[in-house]
Amino acid sequence: MTVQIIADSACDLSEKHYSNYNIEMVSLAVQLEDENYEDARTIFPKTIYQAMREGKAPKTSQPTPQAFKDVFEKYAKDNKPCLYFALSSELSGTYQSAKLAEQELKEEYPEWRLQIFDTKCVSLGLGLIVLRAAQLAQEGMEFNEIIDVTSYHIEHMEHIFTVDDLEYLYRGGRVSKTAAFVGTLLKIKPLLHVDGGKLIPLEKIRGSKKVLKRMIEIMDQRGQELSNQPIGISHGDDLETANLLAEMIKEQFDNDDIHIEMVGSSVGSHAGPGTIALFFLNSPYK
Repeated sequence: MTVQIIADSACDLSEKHYSNYNIEMVSLAVQLEDENYEDARTIFPKTIYQAMREGKAPKTSQPTPQAFKDVFEKYAKDNKPCLYFALSSELSGTYQSAKLAEQELKEEYPEWRLQIFDTKCVSLGLGLIVLRAAQLAQEGMEFNEIIDVTSYHIEHMEHIFTVDDLEYLYRGGRVSKTAAFVGTLLKIKPLLHVDGGKLIPLEKIRGSKKVLKRMIEIMDQRGQELSNQPIGISHGDDLETANLLAEMIKEQFDNDDIHIEMVGSSVGSHAGPGTIALFFLNSPYK
């Protein structure tokens, strides 16, 4: 029986991927001006970024255990094996909600196979893992084999990103108010990465052009076989810069397998417009 792949909306894949690979998506919740929305279903990133530019502050929350139970139970009833790839538990309670739903359902369907991954990833770092799992499932790979491959991808996925305005990171508790004020004043662009599922500052760079060059340098230092693996770029409503970064990668590493997506409403509510993020494996699966 074909393995069902399930992801949450923080993976920032586009609708075509969900459709082409039969990926089930669970939406995170987004609140804007006291109205509640479902990420990628009833609200979309362009709306979020415009609101943030106008000074509004959207909020997000994880899906409820009941939301996961509703999705999982469809497959449990048919005893269809499922793999769910969750946004990093260090950034959201989504993984915990899914585990609560799993605990309840396993009592009723003890033979049903469900594997829930705390990927420690976000945005297209998560999205590339989900996409690979879905491709393997579509090819008919067995449950445990997909677990082996995707576990490796989870362990070796790199996230390198920058934001356009430190104020958004301040609102999310990532930098101090003083750092945000001084950074904005001095046109400082922070470089961050994900380590153990947490957002960790790497460097501070003055100037947008320099930051893209530095992202490529770090990619070169950390990555292997960069011409022979899918690369992810996500952006906070800044396709021009994302395309520029993609061209730099093509020139440096001779790689045309580059996925560009907009950072979705749930992740974008914290990162803000102008975010640019780069994702790759530091050691491709053999």
